[in-house]
Amino acid sequence: MRVLVVEDETKAGEYLRKGLSESGFVVDLAQNGLDGLNMAQTNTYDVIVLDVMLPGLDGWKVIQELRKTKETPVLFLTAKDQLEDRVKGLELGADDYLIKPFAFAELLARIRTLLRRGPIREAELLKIADMEIDVLKRRVTRAGERIDLTAKEFALLHLLAKRKGEVLSRSLIASQVWDMNFDSDTNVVDVAIRRLRVKVDDPYSSKLVHTVRGMGYVLEERG
Repeated sequence: MRVLVVEDETKAGEYLRKGLSESGFVVDLAQNGLDGLNMAQTNTYDVIVLDVMLPGLDGWKVIQELRKTKETPVLFLTAKDQLEDRVKGLELGADDYLIKPFAFAELLARIRTLLRRGPIREAELLKIADMEIDVLKRRVTRAGERIDLTAKEFALLHLLAKRKGEVLSRSLIASQVWDMNFDSDTNVVDVAIRRLRVKVDDPYSSKLVHTVRGMGYVLEERG
């Protein structure tokens, strides 16, 4: 799971990065609103932890701009314990609100709740090159031909497609598709990728599922 933390206080930002990384998240850190907004718009995150009081562009402005294009779950962090501030954040599109100071265990619990809830809206149709994935009907076609996948194969392809262009580690894939901690002794992910390739890549000249040695797998169109 990938988290963006937007926090201008260096010590607080590093504390959050360290704690979330140790809890199994991939964490990016931005120290001002402008950088945070740019990262949130150009990358794919599962959740954003956003401080309200930021230099340049405050948290209110960041979420206003972000909500024009993305529905990534946002957890606001703020030292302001005023009801009107909490209401304002929620009205602008925040999904949750945590008052500073807070216990890290509570932050972690709130993030996990948001992740279970998932994004507000998800694309119903994903397209990569000549492949189309109908998420609602769970139907995959390539070059107009129907491809029959098992439930796990579809979940794997859907994950890769949602994060197309991103290299996904085996541990991330294992946690997302099989809801398990990745054991380095098992090759379950590699086997599943091979089976998926037989169906979605082998019959076609252009390959979409690629191995990035030592890092993981990526779904993308290459020239």
